[in-house]
Amino acid sequence: MDKSEIRVGGLGGQGVILCGMIIGKAASIYDGKHATLIQSFGPEARGSACSAQVSVADEPIGYPYVKNPDVLIVMSPDAYTQFAPQLRPGGVLLYENELIAVDDKLPAGVKAFGIPATRLAEELGRRLVLNIVMTGFFAGVTGLVSFEAAENAVKSSVPRGTEDLNLRAFRKGYEYGRELLAKAS
Repeated sequence: MDKSEIRVGGLGGQGVILCGMIIGKAASIYDGKHATLIQSFGPEARGSACSAQVSVADEPIGYPYVKNPDVLIVMSPDAYTQFAPQLRPGGVLLYENELIAVDDKLPAGVKAFGIPATRLAEELGRRLVLNIVMTGFFAGVTGLVSFEAAENAVKSSVPRGTEDLNLRAFRKGYEYGRELLAKAS
């Protein structure tokens, strides 16, 4: 595997950084790959722009910054507007489809997959797990980290006492992604 670059974008309070951390942890600790994480967020605790840059590779990573991601995960319209033009031609866009309207300005060959992550999280009883739904969706669509690795990373990264809810959110996103892939082929 060559180096895969992933950017996660959204708003503070949506769990953007945790999503990126779980992807990196799944790759590095549980799948035995190399991973880096760069995070950025506005000065406000909630509601400001927030992003995580994750690189995953079989070899050590010399440059951790993501310029043109292979995979873009977006959870807010502003993140889509800001980061979609940077997506690598032929890349993969994963987006919250009840918040984001995908336009025709995407780079050539981009494959876009939408999920109602917020609604699915609400159906599980807690809107805050939308980031974990998106993490599962990422694992299900891209296959860049294994199901087992991502599940273990979720389990070891979420607050004590919330493991069951978060694992259900992860599985919901993963299954949704696998179903979309099956329909697309």
